[in-house]
Amino acid sequence: MADITTLARPYAKAVFELARDSGKFADWSGVLKTIADAVTAPQVAPLLSHPALTRADLAAALTQTLASKLGAEGTALLKLLVENGRLVAAASIAQQYEQLRAEAEARADVEITTAVPVVDSQQQQLAGAVKKRLGREVVIAWGVDESLIAGAVIRAGDLVIDGSVKSELERLETALAR
Repeated sequence: MADITTLARPYAKAVFELARDSGKFADWSGVLKTIADAVTAPQVAPLLSHPALTRADLAAALTQTLASKLGAEGTALLKLLVENGRLVAAASIAQQYEQLRAEAEARADVEITTAVPVVDSQQQQLAGAVKKRLGREVVIAWGVDESLIAGAVIRAGDLVIDGSVKSELERLETALAR
């Protein structure tokens, strides 16, 4: 079986194109999140591979449950995913869609983890520096990890800037062990 990421890619691109053409990026984000959350729910996940449940039965049960949250287009997508046996890729579809959306909106989702909570003025300064470095608008999720000792770790997609004391100590330990 092909990799989940590979299976998800054409669906994510198709949904992205629909969202772009209709200007409903946020609506489709909600639809994809609803589907992904539903199929990964502990009560639903075992049903996806249950041998006694046909795809038609699964589609009927899920659409009956989720139709009010998905709308007509979202329900059609859900049925398509069930018919093609691609529900397992729902979370990956949502993730890839969000990446395409962020690129189209010139936005970057950034995760900043610090050793201690950061005051608002410092958050604004750091957000400005990250925005300048990435050259796009940023949406920042702040976190605290005391094991960093001091400093911060900034993640934006594939880019990781690790300015923590913990990583510096690990590099020093590696250098001394040679």
